Amino acid sequence: MPELKELLSTNFTIPKGVEVQINLSYHIFGKSLGTAPVVLVNHALTGNSEVAGENGWWKSVIGDDKPIDTNRFTVLAFNFPGNGFDQKPENLIHNYKDFDLNAIGKILFEGLDSLGVQSVYCGIGGSVGGALLWHMAAIRPHFFEKIIPVGCDFKATDWLRALCKLQDDLLQDEKRGIRLARQHGMTFYRCPEGLNYKFQNKKTEESDSFMVEDWLNYHGSALEKRFQLASYKLMNHLLSTVDISTQEQTAVDIASLIESEIHIVSVDSDLLFTAYQSHLNYQELKRQKKEVFYYEIESIHGHDAILIEYPKLSTILERIL
Repeated sequence: MPELKELLSTNFTIPKGVEVQINLSYHIFGKSLGTAPVVLVNHALTGNSEVAGENGWWKSVIGDDKPIDTNRFTVLAFNFPGNGFDQKPENLIHNYKDFDLNAIGKILFEGLDSLGVQSVYCGIGGSVGGALLWHMAAIRPHFFEKIIPVGCDFKATDWLRALCKLQDDLLQDEKRGIRLARQHGMTFYRCPEGLNYKFQNKKTEESDSFMVEDWLNYHGSALEKRFQLASYKLMNHLLSTVDISTQEQTAVDIASLIESEIHIVSVDSDLLFTAYQSHLNYQELKRQKKEVFYYEIESIHGHDAILIEYPKLSTILERIL
């Protein structure tokens, strides 16, 4: 398992004009930097840079002889600043509302520059990681040869903002915030059909509670043990700031200027980033840009299908890479 690496602290000016000290940590899998094409992987909300290996959260698609093949590529994954994976409380970000995804994208480019990475063969990210990828491609339109945003969008919808607002309200509870927000989140990371199929209105044998209630309790408690409140607040807030548009240009106009091949992957049952909106984005973008492609995963698992439907995702990735 490659070790977690760290870059020297850098001073970065956030959108409000305040200079802050940022620490970046990252993992490299596969080929050494400078010896092979680079695949940049942006993690999801409660994910981290450990994308491959025994404990890798995307190990089913990243590894030797897998779709993102570590025999062919240098796989680079940064942690979102402040996500807590480095286990250093001093690196947590408490003024989370001073940051947005565009700022995080610029911070990651500072990390890439310091590592001497001048271009990336393919960028891929799921959920908020995919949204971050949209921002990065908009910041440097020529940097990526291909981008694969999975289960995400380039502009937040009112639906997304409403969910993030409720999540943020729940996270203000210092004692139960992580548990409650995670329980609420699991209801829109999945979908009604999937939960109904999984639990079938059954109760547990040990108690009189419904299995779905125990499932929510489990996920709430499990995240409490491995995640920090400040990190959850930050990541949830960043999710609400997805928007590559400017005052002068729409998100579609900005996306059309990206020089990369764009491969949009959605899930038909996703309640967080709906397939309807993703396909609408694709149709509008296709009118302005030729190298845009759309893929839709059929699943009863909702947004979490990007972490469950590995054979289907692998088939898509093999076609692209």
